[in-house]
Amino acid sequence: MSISELVASFGYYAVFFGALLEGETILIFAGFAAHRGMLDIRYVIAIAFVASTLGDQIFFQLGRLYGVAILGRFPVLRTRVPIVQRMLDKYHTALIPAVRFLYGLRIAGPIIIGISGVSSARFALLNMMGALVWAAIIALAGYYFGALLELLLKDIKHIEEAILLGILLAGSIFWLWRCARNRK
Repeated sequence: MSISELVASFGYYAVFFGALLEGETILIFAGFAAHRGMLDIRYVIAIAFVASTLGDQIFFQLGRLYGVAILGRFPVLRTRVPIVQRMLDKYHTALIPAVRFLYGLRIAGPIIIGISGVSSARFALLNMMGALVWAAIIALAGYYFGALLELLLKDIKHIEEAILLGILLAGSIFWLWRCARNRK
């Protein structure tokens, strides 16, 4: 089974589970695949919006219910508390939708915001706004990346599988680098 066939069969599931956590690589990948006709960009954005909103709501509620225990169990999260708290004090309303765009705070941010006492309704509304903007920007970045490559290379059909693998490889390398950096 080729990558194109896998994307056509399981691409929307990958978007959902990728966006539930961090998902930028999967969303860029899906945007590119949508440009190539394997997925529908409208569904990619909608699924990423729903999954990303759901993921952040889960992390927010985990922070609200088990925040102190989570911080005790994951010391790397504890290092992010002062950063998020300072930003929350200074940019309260803007931080909640923007946290998904801030490196290293996609999961930690909602957990810490949950601990901070922000109301669930306020977080939900601002989180949905941020999720919609995030899903559209990242998916369309992948989509227009495909358009740019097609403009530059004319016929990319013969290398589209390599491009899809390259996107996944680049995202995986970046993720591994971040994990190694966080362990130090």
